[in-house]
Amino acid sequence: MKIGAIVVVIWLLIGVIAAVQRGYFSNDDTNCAEVSDTALTIVAGPLNYFGLNPKVKCKAPQPSK
Repeated sequence: MKIGAIVVVIWLLIGVIAAVQRGYFSNDDTNCAEVSDTALTIVAGPLNYFGLNPKVKCKAPQPSK
C-alpha cells in the first residue's frame, strides 16, 4: 500500500511540474477552461512528456440582462 501511495504522489508531482512548465500558474486572469486544463495536466502526470496535452472546452452560463 505504501508503494502505491508513493507512486501516486510522484505521479502528481510530475504533473505539477508539467503545469508549471506550461505556465498555468503564472496568469492572474483565470477561467473555468484554464483551471480545468491545469487540473488535467496534473492528473495526466508523466503522460504530458509523451505528447499528451489535455485541453478542456468550458462554457459558463451568461448572466441574464
